[in-house]
Formats: sequence, C-alpha cells, structure tokens
Amino acid sequence: MSEAKINYLGPMPKALTYEGKARPWWRRLPLGFLAVVALPTLIAAVYFLIIASPVYTSEARFVVRAPSQSTPSSLGMALQGVGISSGSTDSFIVHEYISSRDGLRDLSRRHDVASILAPADFLSRYPRPWESSSSEGLYKAFQRYLTVGYDSTTGLSTLRVRAFRARDAQAMAETLLTGGESLVNRLNERSTTDAVAEAQRAQAQARERLSTAQQQITAFRNRESFIDPALSAREGSELIGTLRAGVAQLRAERAQIAGEAPNSPQLPLIDSRIEALNSQIESERASIAGNSGSLAPNIGTYEDLVRQREFAEEELALATTALLTAEQETQRQALYLERVVSPSLPDEPNLPRRWFELLKVFLSAMLVYGLGWLVWAGVREHRQA
Repeated sequence: MSEAKINYLGPMPKALTYEGKARPWWRRLPLGFLAVVALPTLIAAVYFLIIASPVYTSEARFVVRAPSQSTPSSLGMALQGVGISSGSTDSFIVHEYISSRDGLRDLSRRHDVASILAPADFLSRYPRPWESSSSEGLYKAFQRYLTVGYDSTTGLSTLRVRAFRARDAQAMAETLLTGGESLVNRLNERSTTDAVAEAQRAQAQARERLSTAQQQITAFRNRESFIDPALSAREGSELIGTLRAGVAQLRAERAQIAGEAPNSPQLPLIDSRIEALNSQIESERASIAGNSGSLAPNIGTYEDLVRQREFAEEELALATTALLTAEQETQRQALYLERVVSPSLPDEPNLPRRWFELLKVFLSAMLVYGLGWLVWAGVREHRQA
C-alpha cells in the first residue's frame, strides 16, 4: 500500500517566508544624477528663463585709412590674408583708444555708465556682488559690455556695445565712435604741427633775413645818395668814354688846323677845350676809383649787400617750397575714420540665448556625470577584484 500524502493548499505561513521592507522613493532616485545634472540644470533654467535680463547690442563698422591709400597689390592681399596689413596698424590705434581708460573717461563725460549698466540681474549688472564700485572696477567691468575687432580680409573694424536698453547701447557706441574720430583728428593735427612747424620757422627766419638785407640796402642808398653805385660807375665810365672821344676829335681837328695854319687863332681855343676835357676825364676817373670817396669801395659794399639779399631770397624760396611740400605730405598721409555702418538701434535683445545656454549647462553636466560614473564604476570593479 502506498503511504498517504498530505498536500497543504493554503497560504504560506509568514514564519516560512522573508519579506524585505520597500525602500523609500527618495532612496531609489540616482542622487549623483540629481546633484550633478538635475540641480545645475534647474538652477540654470530658473536663471536663464526667469531671472536673466535681456541684453541689447548696438553694432557699428568703420575703416581708418589715408586718402592716398590705394588698392593693395597681390602681395599686399597675400599679406592681409595672414593678418599683416598697412591699414590695420591705424585701425588698432582706434581699437586701443575705445577699450582704454581714456575712452571710458570720455564716455563717462557724456553718459552715466555705472547707472546705465546697473538695472539688470545680479550676474549681469554692474557692480556684481564680488565687483568693486571704483573707477578701476568700472573699467574692468565695462570690458564685458564692449567688443571691438578687425577683419583683415575686408579691412573693416567692428564695434559692438551691449547694454540693457537699446538706446543706451546705441548712445554709448555713438560716443565711442565719435571719440575715435576725435583721436584721429588729434593725431592728424599733431602730425601737421610737427611736420609743418619747422618749415614755418625756417620760412619766417628766411623772410626776416631778407627783410634785414633789404633794410641794409635801403640804408646804404640813403647814406650814399644813389640807388646803384655799379650803375653810377657804368654811367661814369660811359661819360669818360664820350669825353675821350671828344678829346680825340679835338686833337685831330687841331692837328689839321696846325698843318694848314700854324698861327691860327683857333689853336689856343682848341687847346683849352682839350685841357678842359682831360680835366673832366680825370675828375670822373677819381670819382669812380682812386680815393676813399670814390665809387669803388661803395660798389664792393653794395654788391655784398645785394648778394646777401639774393641769398635770402633763394633761402625764402626754398623754405616756401619746403613748407608747401610738408603741407601736401601731411595732407597725403592724414588719416580719416570713415563710418561704413553707423551704430544701430536694436529692436530686440540678442542676449542671453536662453535655451542655448540652458542646453550648454545640461550637456556640460551630463558630461561631468558620465565621466564621474565611469570613474566610480572602475573603482567598484577594482574593489571587487
């Protein structure tokens, strides 16, 4: 006979089973994911979607060049392609001014920059909680709202100014651009002053020397009572020549009369005329040269004065030419800031890019979390081994 079997079909007694307590729901959450990914993303979402202030950007484009600047050659274009350009140096002067303390000081004379940058959230405004409200702090903070760059391909410079109101951004960009124009004008004025001043001094000195030489000639003429001693000497020489011709003619006439009539009463008259002419010739010769009162010393003095005047005239002509050349050269090398695009008035904010910034925070947090998870998995595997 087979033994009887008893089958129990009822519920299992609790004594024969083990039921663990269910973990609370907060323990089942991945705390590392929450701390590294969820919490930063939530904070970023609150900031960028609710707190972050809208930022307006005013943009302007300009070029700094000389009027004689021509189209660059193929070599010049190649050099521009690697960032080497003759006009870039002039543009960088304006760039440095715009981003310098002088540019901010000129801007602060027309606008209350600190007040313009104040009405915003605590991370965008000036001053932020950790920033100083001094002039140095304002200068450092203003660099966050300013961007100026140079495009070596087109030769254009771009100025961007950000603010929390559209008109404030446009006004500050306009003031900075006007300050850059004033800087270029000051550089041109200084260059003109330095280049032309020396030529003007040389011209003034030459004009003064010419005036002095002319005054000396005038004083000589007034003192000696004639205009040109050389001309007077030539006139005296011509008179002596005429007198000698008259003497020669009288002597020929006397010889003819003496040959025909040796006792002619005309001979004494002719002799007296010849003697008078000879006396006049000697007097004219004495007035030209031969004593301290003659024209010869005065001619030398006068010729020295005339040569000094001629030298002064030549010097004045050269100085005038040098002045004209310097003025033309400074005009040729003068710089001009030309506005290609005036500061714009933005009609909507372009910053912050809320969803893009939020996505960056999320992806960055996910990357950190993934790297941390891999490190932790490697540590656990190492411990189990």
